[in-house]
Formats: sequence, structure tokens, C-alpha cells
Amino acid sequence: MSSAPETSDKAPVKEPRTFGERIAAVKTTRWIRFALVALIFLAWVAWLGSWWVAIFLILLFDIYITGYIPFTWWKKSKSATVRTVMGWVDAIVYALILVYFIFLFVGQNYQIPSSSLEKTLLTGDYLWVNKMAYGPRVPNTPVHFPLAHNEMPIIGGKSYLDTPEWSYHRLKGYTTVQRGDIVVFNFPAGDTVALKMQNPDYYTLCQIYGRAAVNGYPERFGEVIYRPVDRRENYVKRCVGLPGDTISIVGGDIYIDGVKQALPADAQYNYIFQLKGAPLSELDREALGIAAADLTLVSAGLGPADVENLVRLGFTVNPDGSIPNIYRSPLTTSMVESLKARGDVAVMRREEPQPGTEYLFPAGVADEWTRADFGPLWIPSKGATINLDARNWAIYNRAIRNYEHHTDAYFDEATATAYIDGKPAKTYTFGMDYYFMMGDNRDNSLDSRYWGFVPEDHIVGRPERVLISFDAEKGFLSNIRWSRIFRNARS
Repeated sequence: MSSAPETSDKAPVKEPRTFGERIAAVKTTRWIRFALVALIFLAWVAWLGSWWVAIFLILLFDIYITGYIPFTWWKKSKSATVRTVMGWVDAIVYALILVYFIFLFVGQNYQIPSSSLEKTLLTGDYLWVNKMAYGPRVPNTPVHFPLAHNEMPIIGGKSYLDTPEWSYHRLKGYTTVQRGDIVVFNFPAGDTVALKMQNPDYYTLCQIYGRAAVNGYPERFGEVIYRPVDRRENYVKRCVGLPGDTISIVGGDIYIDGVKQALPADAQYNYIFQLKGAPLSELDREALGIAAADLTLVSAGLGPADVENLVRLGFTVNPDGSIPNIYRSPLTTSMVESLKARGDVAVMRREEPQPGTEYLFPAGVADEWTRADFGPLWIPSKGATINLDARNWAIYNRAIRNYEHHTDAYFDEATATAYIDGKPAKTYTFGMDYYFMMGDNRDNSLDSRYWGFVPEDHIVGRPERVLISFDAEKGFLSNIRWSRIFRNARS
């Protein structure tokens, strides 16, 4: 006996259509969630200082309340595959948006790629950089591939769109850059880049080879491109000079407005030292805290002139012409004391750079300076006015042209007249503050002594913690510097 099909006395659920119906169908918990999100969003808009962005509150209202835009259409799909795939896509998109906003406005991880701040920060340190301390910047290039800085991973090419490009705007932070702060910033001389040869920077390449050669020989130097401020390479140095300071370096010591500054505890200088007996073993080197990459045996392969110079400097040469081990390495004060305490150091001298052997900033003015005897040099401050004579033009023209965007600016040497935006000008008033940055590894740091001032719009943030650290000279697992995990990065 067949049975009749079952019937239900329940009417099918009617989807809300009108605005009133949609509002009436919203549960109280949904209203509470929307209210919390809206408050957070409006607080962010107030911090941003751009109230036109509040128009996106309408979108949030639709997502949480009215649902006119079918963002979750896939949840009603009859296909389990569609629901599964779109569920993953939905989760990934939300995660990327969250990471984007955290990295943009809160903080981000950065790797230390070089030894310029050793022993304060080590090559292989991964840092958490606080962007809220000095105030996060609104991005110059808001449309970019998530988690990529300026190049696409694997496939290469730019990771950002040139347009839209927004002007500089920084949200309010809870402090300002202080003298002695370790700071992450975008590399100022990275505005123009020769893609095949990025070290040294484009401007130094032009000093060495000539601008025509660098721009006209792509087979060697690569394509020459421009990068917006927030897509320039990230550097980390210590701020040693603030806006309005006059900085001088005498014998490696920094003076601000004539006052000698204290040396950071882990600052290093290059030393040349000779041992009486056996060479340094690997255990000796590690005990002294000298990285293998930092230790050079300078007594190998020297010519007669080199030997004469060593003798003149007080180093020993054996009667048979052989030279007892002479090393070169950056050392802190405590490392120097440890070496001397060994009792087998015959000679130890701090390296003395010679004028004209390095490409220092500013070109033409710094010809007789060295990295250890530098300046005096005034650091520009917002609202300050300078006379536009030939010397000041040589020092500050990059700030005027490249950083403050007066591209139609030049100095006519024949008439000793500066032109700003095509008009003659006797003075110039700066629109931004600038900073002087140096590495603690004083003789092995390419810093403001070489490429100049750091404008305020290049400041990224302040390192807070070492997340993890890897020693490139050791193998897997043994290369983890356990003692540095979550260490304070500001000391």
C-alpha cells in the first residue's frame, strides 16, 4: 500500500525585501556587533583626520544590517565545492585586510640585513617595528600587493601601482623622534634606482661613473626607475642629529652644537691589531664576539709599500720578511679591553680614514672630510630659512628638489643665482623636518655621512622587540640566537 507524500503546514520563509523589512529582521546581537565596529571605524577616521572616509560607514551598515550587496551569496549555493572554496577565499581576504591595516597603522616585522648597528642589533635579527610611536603614515601608494614591499615575489616586477599616489600625511603619534632613538626609515637616496646595481646607490654611482653612463648603459646598471617614498628600501639606524642641530664629528666623536655626545655602549670602530704568537682560533674569535665576516687577515699578500707603511705605524716585521698575524675588525670598547687582557697583542691601532678616499655627503663640500672627521653641518628644520649661496645649494639642493618636490630648481653658477620653480630666489624656507642617522658600527655603516639627511616623511617607525634572530654563520637550529628572542630592541 502506497502512502501519500507528507505535507507541511509551514509556509516558506520570505526573504525581506523592503528597507523596513530588512531592518526588522536584524537580530539584537547583529546590531551590537555593528555598533562596536562602527565605533572603532569612526575612531579610526577621527585619527586619520579625513572625515570623507566616513562615507564607508554606509558599506559597513549594509554588511551588518541591510544586506543589499550579496557578499555571502556563496553560503546559499547548492554546491558543496563552491561553499568550501569560497569559505576559504572569504577567510583569506578578511585575514589579508586585517594584516594590511595592522602593518599599515600599528606595526610590522623587519629584518636587519647588514651589520651597521652591530652590536646593538645583529645581522639576522627580525624586529617588531612600532609605527604608532611617531604616528603611522597614510600610504603614498595605497594600491599594492599585500605583504610585498616594492617587488612581486617569484615573478618580479613592481608590487604597487603608481596611481593613485597620495601626498604625505602622518597620523598623530604619542612621541617624536628623539636623539639616540633607533629608527626604521625609507632610504632617501632610494628615490632613483639602477635596478642591476643598487649598492652603492644611484647618486654615488653617478659620482663614480657619471650620470650619462649610469642612465645610458642598462646592460650593466639596469633600468633606472623612480620609487615613491613608501616603496623605497627600509633602513635602520640611530638618530644622532635632530632638526635644527649642527652636527660635527671629530676623531669619531659626535658633537651637537659644540657639545660632545655620549657614545652608545655597543658602538664599534675599526681596529688593526697584531698578535705576538698563534693566530686567532675560531673559539678565540667567538669568545671575543667577533663575527667571522668582520675579521680580516691584513698581513696576507702585502706588497713592499704596504709593509713599509705597517712598519711606519709600529707593526712588527720578522727578520726573514714574514709578518706576524695582523687583523682588522670592528671592536667595541669592551672587546678592545678583552683583547688587550689576553697578553698576546703586540700592536693595536684604531683605523684612520684618509680624506678623498670615500664618497661623502655633500659632494664637493665634503672633499676634505672623512667619516671620522666630518662637518660641521646644519640639519634643516621645518620653517627655517637659509640663504641660497653656492655652498648651501650644494648641501641642501637634494632636499629642495627631491624631497620637497621643487623639481624646477637649479643654481646658475655664472650669475650665482638660485632658481626655485623657475623663479630667482635668494632664500629658501624648508617645509619639513630632517634627521641625521648613523650606525653604531661607525666605520662600516653607509649612513647620513654618505647620502645625507632623512626627511620626516621617510620615517617609518621605532623598533621595539627582537622577535627572533638567526646567525647566518651556523647551521639549522644551532643558528637560532635564543637569548635575543623578545629582547628589547631600543637599547
